[in-house]
Amino acid sequence: MVNVAVIQFAPGQDKGENLSTLRALVTQAASGGARVAVAPEYAMFTAPRTDERLVESAEGLDGKFVSGLRAIASEVGVYLAAGINEHLPGDDRISNTIVAFGPDGDLVATYRKLHLYDAFGYKESDVIRAGDICAPETFDVDGLIFGLQTCYDLRFPEVTRRIVDAGADVLLLPAQWVPGPLKEDHWSTLVRSRAIENTIYVAAADQSARTGAGASMIVDPMGVILASLGERVGTAVAAVDAERIAEVREMNPALELRRFTVTER
Repeated sequence: MVNVAVIQFAPGQDKGENLSTLRALVTQAASGGARVAVAPEYAMFTAPRTDERLVESAEGLDGKFVSGLRAIASEVGVYLAAGINEHLPGDDRISNTIVAFGPDGDLVATYRKLHLYDAFGYKESDVIRAGDICAPETFDVDGLIFGLQTCYDLRFPEVTRRIVDAGADVLLLPAQWVPGPLKEDHWSTLVRSRAIENTIYVAAADQSARTGAGASMIVDPMGVILASLGERVGTAVAAVDAERIAEVREMNPALELRRFTVTER
């Protein structure tokens, strides 16, 4: 059994302030027993619009903000996943990247957003380059396997299925789920659907208002919401349990019974 926390806040354009907020919230999560914490997409820097400011904010994986995330994970003693704006040498666009650090400060997994948010009046592809399709990276915490995914990728069920096929028991999902018509309903429905159809835990960390819809949550393999944050800035903690996964998969062996696999397009 591993305690997992979702962290919800509204990152702004001051990277130092965002890092300070993260440090406080990760510390709060750890004091509540969390061994793993997941923070929102674009936790490093969020602007009101998806434009050149994101490109100007970008850093490499050895940059100051990412080094700060590494230090927080090490100092607080948790596994920490968060969204960054990653500089890509020789490209005028950046990567929307999730990094995960262990309590020893090591980078344990990365994920680069595959499906860009060119929907609902937004055009993320103007400044973001889609990640290459590659084998999902996972990491182990006390025998449970954790995988990473980002925001709009939630609308593509095959993304999660590939991560589950790579062995993940728990999906960490940073997001900036932009508010809009029925968007909160879509968010809660899709998070629970990915948990149910894959019989896994999903820990989904969204930005809070005004840049996100909030409603960060941790969902179990039967789709039960174990913890949620509503509109609040803060943390929520719940336990993820291998025995619960086994119990659900005995009742609902959907992964075993399926007749289709995922292929690249």
